[in-house]
Amino acid sequence: MILAIDIGNTSTGIGRYEDGRVILSRHFRAEPGVIGEILEDFAPPRGVKGVAMASVVPASDHYWKEAIKDLYDLEPLVVDSACRLGLAIDYPRPERIGADRLANACAAYHLYGAPVVVADFGTALTFDVVSAQGAYIGGVIAPGLPMMFDYLSERTALLPHVEAADVVGAVGKSTEEAMQIGARAGYRGMVKGVLDDICAEIGECSLCATGGYAEWVLAEWDRDIAIIPELTLIELGRIYELNRE
Repeated sequence: MILAIDIGNTSTGIGRYEDGRVILSRHFRAEPGVIGEILEDFAPPRGVKGVAMASVVPASDHYWKEAIKDLYDLEPLVVDSACRLGLAIDYPRPERIGADRLANACAAYHLYGAPVVVADFGTALTFDVVSAQGAYIGGVIAPGLPMMFDYLSERTALLPHVEAADVVGAVGKSTEEAMQIGARAGYRGMVKGVLDDICAEIGECSLCATGGYAEWVLAEWDRDIAIIPELTLIELGRIYELNRE
């Protein structure tokens, strides 16, 4: 078993990777003091032969590495642009590409070939692009849904904090419904606009998506886009295998 860990700003995803797939996963928020307990509960030391880790929260990396060393007596593979990825990189400063974005682009290329665009609906909304030549060339970063909901409630006197929820119709019958419809309709419009611009520049391409809000935003989407919830974790396991051959 390979333990795949995707450390994000809002939550961390962990998965048990075996035989090219994630057989079990969990997403949680963790304070440094309980990381070891969470890992031991999810994946006891017996059977864990390696750990692959992607992080966009550098301040927390020390705690994860320490917990992994204490529990599994292993040094994690910390994914970055210097790793063997199975994907060329055509980008001015590859060391500045987020590890999760690299993993997503590699997974999309591995699954769908090139050109391909992958969107990740997390704390931030990211689009990453693999060119027809099979190289990572960059992407687009926009605010994520959590940031939108937080901003509306924090910067206004009367608007509440809401979460993504299914709402029927195009007109909200309450403040909460109005905010939810605005978020989904507005996000769909932004996603469509960004994808249209990317495809106009690189040509027709495959599309895929991941992240906690992908299914909510893309429900009844009018274009062919594959949604793979555990895309990042799956690719972290595959990158581990590539770098341990």
